[in-house]
Amino acid sequence: MLKLLILLIAVHLASADLFTSIAEMQSLLETEKNIPKVLQNYIEQEEKRLVELKKLKDEYIVKNEKSIDNGLKDITNPINAFLLIKRKIFDWKALENKMNANKADSFIQTVSDSSYGVRYPTEDDLNGAAIALLRLQDTYRLDTKDLADGKIYKEQGNYTFSARDCFEIARSAYNEQDYFHTVMWMEEAQRRLGDEGDEPTADLEDILEYLAFALYKQGNLKNALQLTEQLYKLNPTHPRAKGNVKWYEDLLEQEGVRKSEMRRNVPKIANRRPDSVLGNQERTMYEALCRDEVPVSQKDISKLYCYYKRDRPFLVYAPIKVEIKRFNPLAVLFKEVISDDEIAQIQELAKPKLARATVHDSVTGKLVTATYRISKSAWLKEWEHEVVARVNKRIDLMTNLEMETAEELQIANYGIGGHYDPHFDHAKKEESESFKSLGTGNRIATVLFYMSQPQHGGGTVFTEAKSTILPTKNDALFWYNLFRQGDGNPDTRHAACPVLVGIKWVSNKWIHEKGNEFRRPCGLKSTDYERFVGDLGVGPEPRDTPNLSSDLSKNVWETI
Repeated sequence: MLKLLILLIAVHLASADLFTSIAEMQSLLETEKNIPKVLQNYIEQEEKRLVELKKLKDEYIVKNEKSIDNGLKDITNPINAFLLIKRKIFDWKALENKMNANKADSFIQTVSDSSYGVRYPTEDDLNGAAIALLRLQDTYRLDTKDLADGKIYKEQGNYTFSARDCFEIARSAYNEQDYFHTVMWMEEAQRRLGDEGDEPTADLEDILEYLAFALYKQGNLKNALQLTEQLYKLNPTHPRAKGNVKWYEDLLEQEGVRKSEMRRNVPKIANRRPDSVLGNQERTMYEALCRDEVPVSQKDISKLYCYYKRDRPFLVYAPIKVEIKRFNPLAVLFKEVISDDEIAQIQELAKPKLARATVHDSVTGKLVTATYRISKSAWLKEWEHEVVARVNKRIDLMTNLEMETAEELQIANYGIGGHYDPHFDHAKKEESESFKSLGTGNRIATVLFYMSQPQHGGGTVFTEAKSTILPTKNDALFWYNLFRQGDGNPDTRHAACPVLVGIKWVSNKWIHEKGNEFRRPCGLKSTDYERFVGDLGVGPEPRDTPNLSSDLSKNVWETI
């Protein structure tokens, strides 16, 4: 019966995708607190056979104190988060074995009660965390040894990887047919295994076999043969070693290598990223922008400016601070337009609703999950809380666009290495089904509130416009997705960089065409574009008008 319970829990959690949201991973910390309560209930029912479990309960209490102290700091570091998921999987398996040995049928019935809040990650979560680490490694050019040592840039984390940890990351890469990372992490596992002495955490035979095949797939045939022969000498009864030696010899022979030369002049290992990645110009630009390595013209920067938006009667008393980040396509930051209290309230409303983020299928128009978008999201309607209604009214004042036909406020929380690959917010001409069910036309503009500020990573980048905007808490990024005449602007292609260290909460408001025919009318020419938010082609630019602020702004804003 216990095995059935564990299976049911595993099935439930497999759909939970804990690794895709830091907010969801916080539940692991809550789990730590609930284990003593669960075990105490079991103790009361099985007092005659609970000496060992009482000891286990005491150990968890000690763990709780440490977990709560480290808590959120641990799970915002991708290295610590990977180890936490791994540890919790094995913790639950250990509990399962101890309880199953005691035949605690009555306890099983009790522990299945959701009020205990027992939530544990699955193997899928561990694999997802491993793949996220590899994504971070590539995007931010992180050294394998540094990562295994718990170091990100110059910051040292709380934990380091064992040979087993490195092996499991390599195996996750192997299962994805990612032999580039398999080689790097299997080699690191082998190095660490040599340092572990009499208490190795991984099996050298397994490492050698995986590494040999990965080297072969990366074009290192002689190296693969050399490792396989090492494996055969280590264990002559290995079920595959002898056959693999012959196989590698045959492959070398097919390449014209004489048998006497197969073990001579073994070259240095060549391990390069797949051509499909190296040859992808957008991927290369995306990663460079995420590292903020793409230079920006000083001449273009000199044209940018900040101003107070005062073009609505209300804004005379509470002007909005605007920082123009880029022209053509226009992108601006509305500064300090959401308070910490409002952010906290929106997060609390969203947390119970968080679910794996989806994208529009361009063929069916339906929402589906995708590996290129790793986060969890929730939608908040205006009537759910006055703070949501207040933010919607504020967006109207910020953008001068209609909110009645806009989508609901979407809240997103990114997980380990959470990201969103380059994409358009608007539907392209051939994607006629994307927003058909809404009946409000295409997405004319996007507002992106930054509700947190990660320590490293998590920027918003525009791959065609070649610009990077790093998250700044309390601000909102805004851009128009469509040209004035209604066609999609290809220069608005953008992406969310992976979160390296820290937490990333954002909220999106997608504004649609319907209702904005007069608020953003077509231009006289197809090339017309805004020079500032709300630009209708009449009147001077804000930089040429008085730029007065108001001390009343902060107090007045809290009233809407």
